[in-house]
Amino acid sequence: MRVTCKTCRRLGQSVCGRENCALKRKPYPPGVHGKKRRRRISEYGKQLAEKQKLKFIYGLREKQFRNYFAKASKTRGLTGEMLLGLLERRLDNVVFRLGFASNRRQARQLVSHGHISVNDRRVTIPSFAVSPGDVIAIRERSRDKKVFEDLVVRTKNFEPPKWLELAKDTLTGTVKALPAGELLEGVPVEVAQIVEFYSR
Repeated sequence: MRVTCKTCRRLGQSVCGRENCALKRKPYPPGVHGKKRRRRISEYGKQLAEKQKLKFIYGLREKQFRNYFAKASKTRGLTGEMLLGLLERRLDNVVFRLGFASNRRQARQLVSHGHISVNDRRVTIPSFAVSPGDVIAIRERSRDKKVFEDLVVRTKNFEPPKWLELAKDTLTGTVKALPAGELLEGVPVEVAQIVEFYSR
């Protein structure tokens, strides 16, 4: 699912994954009246916006996102935390979190095109859920691809989240634990608002 910078400007937060997001240059909504003061948003509007932010950050369609929320609500624990955990475990997100891709959209393409392996087996499903102990790597035959030519330099000072471990010499990543609690970091959304949205 392609997210444009126009969406970022509408939400007031960068969700496209691009370093040169237009929101930095134009921090106001799109359209001829965009520079005017943002109108007051209702409680429902805030909840909807948070839901849209999270959905766009991970590049999901509405049905996919609803399915993740339904699964999270049936899992023991805080629904919001469970939801983030499920989304973080997606293989395309893990590839991004390990620094193998510059954004989640690129990571999704790398997985879909067969450049990524999990436990030495090629996986082409971006939504594949990783588990503790899984080893994620760039397939040997893909390492000479142009998209990976500066990967050693890019990952030199890169630090993945605490639930992942990156071996920079072999360019492989290991899932140390499930992303939950304090291990969940770097997702700029209010998940409580999303839970409220679906509780209506």
